[in-house]
Amino acid sequence: MHYTGTGRYALVMLILPVLLFACGGQQSQQDERMATATREIGEAYIRQGDYTTALRELIKARDMNPEDPFVYNDLGLCYMAKKRMPDAIANFKKAVALKPSYTPARNNLGSAYLAVKEWDAAIAIFKEIAKDALYATPQYPLSNLGLAHFHKGDYDQALQYYKDALKLQPDFVNALFGVGRTYLSLNQGRLALRYLDRAVQIAPSAAEVHYYLAEAYLLTGQIAQARTSYETVIDLAPVDSNLAAKAKQRLEIIR
Repeated sequence: MHYTGTGRYALVMLILPVLLFACGGQQSQQDERMATATREIGEAYIRQGDYTTALRELIKARDMNPEDPFVYNDLGLCYMAKKRMPDAIANFKKAVALKPSYTPARNNLGSAYLAVKEWDAAIAIFKEIAKDALYATPQYPLSNLGLAHFHKGDYDQALQYYKDALKLQPDFVNALFGVGRTYLSLNQGRLALRYLDRAVQIAPSAAEVHYYLAEAYLLTGQIAQARTSYETVIDLAPVDSNLAAKAKQRLEIIR
């Protein structure tokens, strides 16, 4: 009887931890589902442009599941929209640390570095993405590499990356604009016109493209066309914007 009792006790002791582990696993899965549902609510608010409410939901989701890389990417987007760039960068970094293959988060991290003018950090990120054979739209990191090199004054390198992007998507307006603006910086007005004219046809409501097209016309001595483009900038840009002010100044000079 003694051995039988001990055997039963041992059996109970073996089963109990298994039951506890199973219950704990179910609770963990339930918490993750709750966290995912809360994150998706936050993402819905992001799509609506309500970043404050989105942030509130996403912080709750992060606290429920602090190992979710997607919630950190979403948090980064919210902080970026609110111009809180150090917080945005920290959250994008966390997303990438948790899931190194999470390319959208890496791309967002690179964009955040561009926003704070950390050109070399942005270049390092976008080079990695551009080399990723599985990335569906490499023209975007290539164009961003062009942008970073442009701001560093590396115009030849900028042109190379922009043109590589255009090989993949010939109507990619960011790259067309980038090539045109770079040629302007090199005082090559006719080449600038070629690309900026194509860019403005694709994005006719982009005030900044019209502004640089006007600059290219001015550089090549086409005053009437420059005047028309500056007037278009004033029509399209917000009244109190720097771009509108610059266009008005240019018009006063050439009238």
